[in-house]
Amino acid sequence: MLKQRFVLDTTALTDLQTREVMGYASLCEGMKKILDLIAEARLQFGISCYVPYPSVYKEMYEFASRNGCDSEVMAKIDTWLVKKSPDRYRVNVTSQIFQEYVAYMRERINRGMGVAEDAIWEAATECLFMENPQNKKKEYKEEVEREVIGGIIGKFRNKYRAALRYGILDSAPDIDVLILAKELDAAVVASDYGIEKWAEQLGVRFVPANTFPMMIKEYLKHLPQSENEPESGSTDKSKKESSEEIEFI
Repeated sequence: MLKQRFVLDTTALTDLQTREVMGYASLCEGMKKILDLIAEARLQFGISCYVPYPSVYKEMYEFASRNGCDSEVMAKIDTWLVKKSPDRYRVNVTSQIFQEYVAYMRERINRGMGVAEDAIWEAATECLFMENPQNKKKEYKEEVEREVIGGIIGKFRNKYRAALRYGILDSAPDIDVLILAKELDAAVVASDYGIEKWAEQLGVRFVPANTFPMMIKEYLKHLPQSENEPESGSTDKSKKESSEEIEFI
């Protein structure tokens, strides 16, 4: 059987939809359960799960720490995820990909600028049509900031994120995930639309984070019966020989 390889983005362990689908009660429980599945798949099938080092590994580790996950989660990350730095100098990516990326980024930046301009015009218009008694200048200023500018800025931030960040590669860890997957001929596991879009451009297999645990469970359901239930006459020697056959990549 051809060994499967996966490169994990941080969202492979932290995705909210995955927790809802799998019924995990908390983020830390979800990380722990997914890492347990990865451990079993590695021992039974030799499936290897990589994490770009140090970028995604550091991001994943800090995410777990900030959310109060215990040392067991940290130990599982270190034990069952293979840390590897992507070879950025030897992985070839066609210039056409970068040309399309630059054009795409310019379009998204222009759209973000348009959202900002709309917000500024809306704020200015609202201010012009409000009464401005000279003896209440201070109260007027506070009212504008509270009731007009504050609400508009809130809407602006949401629209700006949606217009500029959704669907793009906006961090070094995102790029590392794709380069390492290209280098290893592995599948990417993430819930990031930007990674999904550019995985398609690079010809890299993509696995949504919310289906990854179910995929591993499906592999494990089809273990040969002899591996699920060792024969009653097995000796310690045979167990030792079996353990020596496990390849740690």
